[in-house]
Amino acid sequence: MIIRLADCPSQPWKNGLGRTREIAVHPALAHGDDFDWRVSIAEVDSAAPFSLFPGIDRQIVLLDGAGFTMTLDDGRVHALTTPFAPFAFAGETEVAVSLAGGPTRDFNLMLRRARVRGEVQAWTTTGTRMIDAGTALVFCARGAIDTSDGRLQAGDAWRPAAAGPVEITLHDDTVALVVRVEAVAA
Repeated sequence: MIIRLADCPSQPWKNGLGRTREIAVHPALAHGDDFDWRVSIAEVDSAAPFSLFPGIDRQIVLLDGAGFTMTLDDGRVHALTTPFAPFAFAGETEVAVSLAGGPTRDFNLMLRRARVRGEVQAWTTTGTRMIDAGTALVFCARGAIDTSDGRLQAGDAWRPAAAGPVEITLHDDTVALVVRVEAVAA
């Protein structure tokens, strides 16, 4: 299934201090904090702190703009200024933000750590690639990607219907953010 960013309505962050577009959530009918995993695109246009998500592991990837510096309550400081480089942190961590220069957009993966684990991988190699059953979503961050359901342009996402392996084709100068999710062993 192809998901067009334009079809994903903008909504307030959990703390109300920013805006996001939910791209995908699992299970499909989950609302609010009742998800196993969630993918969204956030618009960061002020130095507002991030929303807290206790029990959630997060990965964030800069898509557009100069980025920002994240100051985490555990003392770590991370400059999210390199596009397409995932950074992981715990959702219950308080994060203060200092913009590097103007508004940015970022890709977010949230994983309920008691139920699932996962990661975001940035693929940049042109050509055909195989995805497997662990692939929950492919996001076209730049360029174009051919899938079994059609072509993705920048901002589009795809949720594979088949359990895999399935081929996708990355065209020249494409960046695909590939989300992999698997259940935590009971």
